[in-house]
Amino acid sequence: MDNPNLLRQTKHLLRLYNFYPKKRLGQNFTVNLDILQQLVSDACLTKNDIVLEVGAGFGFLTRLLAEKSKKVIAVEVDPSLVAFLKEHLQGLDNVDLIEGDILDVSVPRFNKVVSAPPYSISSPLLFRLLENKFDSAFLILQKEFAERLTASVGSKNYGRLTVSIYYRADVELLELVPRTMFYPSPGVDSMILRLTPKNPPFPVEDEPFFFDLVRIIFTQRNKKVRNAIIPFLHEYKIPKTKAVAFADSLFYSERRVRELAPEDFGLMANEIFQKMKTYFLMYVA
Repeated sequence: MDNPNLLRQTKHLLRLYNFYPKKRLGQNFTVNLDILQQLVSDACLTKNDIVLEVGAGFGFLTRLLAEKSKKVIAVEVDPSLVAFLKEHLQGLDNVDLIEGDILDVSVPRFNKVVSAPPYSISSPLLFRLLENKFDSAFLILQKEFAERLTASVGSKNYGRLTVSIYYRADVELLELVPRTMFYPSPGVDSMILRLTPKNPPFPVEDEPFFFDLVRIIFTQRNKKVRNAIIPFLHEYKIPKTKAVAFADSLFYSERRVRELAPEDFGLMANEIFQKMKTYFLMYVA
């Protein structure tokens, strides 16, 4: 990269192309070369790696990835930036540019993800990525969001996201990324993190049921399980009197939702799933 002053380059390109960062797309361009190089270094890329980049922007990271990997699949949703990238990346034969929303488009196989995606899609992006098989992801995400992924049981950041991601992947926080390394500068700092998919660490009998339970029950994280579970049971059309008795019978009924470890949610989901099967066989069938 000839000119390491990415902030100056970014401002120049914004003026030259009459381009305005779009808040609705969460466009905050990474303008510090050191942090982009650190991100690439953390990923330990080789010429065997096929890398997915979400939100290619002006292609600063794309070029670094192309130097180190076999292929880069760069996804960009903004048509104006896609037009720019088509012109300025055309000399890089190992870059495949895809126009569209990463949450909707299909992408070829990849084995690593290296990206500074928009904050606004952080949660759905992780779940979308984990629908694929890949080795690891190295992402710059909002610091508070990243800390929620690794929060300890019972802490203020512990919640649905913690449990759901823990079931699917290991997360390691690597480096702090100050807000000054972006333009426009966001209101919060970021973190580089490593996400490594894994086999589920505990068994669940029905995954959609498990995730549904975690989603609903964490809306009442400070309540006892017996009280928090009743709205969940209502979702499955269990009458109020039956729901109360059902909730009281649960092993974790007197614990606070926030006090349950991910494994506890797995055990509880299995217990409820089996009891609901019995209920519907006895009273509904």
